[in-house]
Amino acid sequence: MSVTGPIVGGLDVGGTKILGRAVDAHQPRASLAEARVETPRGESHVLDAIGQVVAELQSAPAVRDRGGVAAVGVGVPGLVDHRGVLRFAPNLPGVVEVAVGPELEHRLGLPVVVDNDANCAAWCESRLGAAVGVSDAVLVTLGTGIGAGIIAGGRLYEGASGFAGEPGHMVVDPTGPPCPCGRRGCWERFASGSGLGRLARDAAAAGRAPAVVALAGGDPEAVRGEHVTKAALAGDLDAMGILRELAWWLALGLANLVDLLDCELIVVGGGLAEAGESLLRPVREAFSDLVLAADHRPPVRIVAASFGAEAGAIGAALLASERLA
Repeated sequence: MSVTGPIVGGLDVGGTKILGRAVDAHQPRASLAEARVETPRGESHVLDAIGQVVAELQSAPAVRDRGGVAAVGVGVPGLVDHRGVLRFAPNLPGVVEVAVGPELEHRLGLPVVVDNDANCAAWCESRLGAAVGVSDAVLVTLGTGIGAGIIAGGRLYEGASGFAGEPGHMVVDPTGPPCPCGRRGCWERFASGSGLGRLARDAAAAGRAPAVVALAGGDPEAVRGEHVTKAALAGDLDAMGILRELAWWLALGLANLVDLLDCELIVVGGGLAEAGESLLRPVREAFSDLVLAADHRPPVRIVAASFGAEAGAIGAALLASERLA
């Protein structure tokens, strides 16, 4: 007979959507309820949207019948300090220096844990997914930008201020394209979902990738990363070439992370990871040429995340359940 636990909510706040799941703290793999809304712009609107998602989870019959949500975990993109204050979020315009945790606790009347979204996803993969049993690993999330969660010695490493895990803003080309963070040439401008879209639009402007442009309705300026991924999975050679270019930039950043952290496993998550081996195979090939002393170190595995787009919400719920415990 299974033992049930308290119901916890986990929310993943992304650049385009907010995903919420309600789970049993003792059986977090199974979702009791799910809700999602588009991510609005502006501080108050984002907080309102988070509150809306929690309210939808609370009203679900499977949750309501068991007494409702007892705690909420929220993963947000950007610099989150140990008090749950979102200090800076390049991909959430107008959301700066927001006390997300304290404000939500006041609004919801529930315990709230707030952490970086990639940290939440990394905790999910460490406890339930691709990094189970691995003491030193990095989860890299490829979405609108790039985030990372670091598992060091079996624990989530957050740094002195809670800001660890922002490799998307490592500058890899000082003369590169502008980044929402205010600088130029950040890694995520080349190796994220938005970076893939930019590479594809450059190819389309040069008269290449007609199949990708067709998926975007015939407008080269409307090309996005998902169009490239779809065409590549269908075997389009131009799209596969664009993915290989992205793979080199991705491998460059991963090699830098391994040189710094000496991890044994890299887990690739986020929406872009849905490209699967079409992306990971060329990443592994490029990585071996870019990492320091590849012939003199144990192989570093590069694998897809087990939980995909759900990892952030589930990880946030896990963190919330640990606070309750």
